[in-house]
Amino acid sequence: MPRRLRLAALCLIGFALPAHADGEVQKLITAADKARLDKYGETRKAALEEAKAGDPAEVRELDALLAKPLVAFSDKDLTGNWNCRTIKAGGISPLVIYGWFKCKVSDDGSGWRLQKTSGSQRTTGRFFDDGEKRAIYLGSFSVNDDKAKPYGSGPESDQVGYAFRNSAIEWRIEFPAPYYESKLDIMELKR
Repeated sequence: MPRRLRLAALCLIGFALPAHADGEVQKLITAADKARLDKYGETRKAALEEAKAGDPAEVRELDALLAKPLVAFSDKDLTGNWNCRTIKAGGISPLVIYGWFKCKVSDDGSGWRLQKTSGSQRTTGRFFDDGEKRAIYLGSFSVNDDKAKPYGSGPESDQVGYAFRNSAIEWRIEFPAPYYESKLDIMELKR
């Protein structure tokens, strides 16, 4: 069955897929965010190396999260309510793991959209398919109940990251070189 027909069939039976990297993400992504993704591997490695100097219990928690195997996005619908928390690795502090807040994933007809709905640091954005086990997230950072600026408004609010799924109830987004505080932010999501 041709790929387009398979995708249409999946959508008809209730699966939601991220928007496809058919060039749309390349049209939207800023040069600065493209550069951050291009350096993702080295940024992540440096941040995780710094994180090893953090609280040993938190280091074990981070290591356990990152050791989980990756699974495909294509067979699950991520829409709905999620618990989410941010982990900051490297930078001002070696490692900080925040408490749990609320996030919501919706499907606007063109793919999954994420909104962090509680906590002081918020994000809202969209996912783009980047292969079987990875998606690209383009979003906007905001604080408290300030209205999020549109993606592309500048480095203080623009966010970019790679999303990875671990199971039907666990996934994460890794944000390389965020504007504030750390070298790598990881947003962990669980049901």
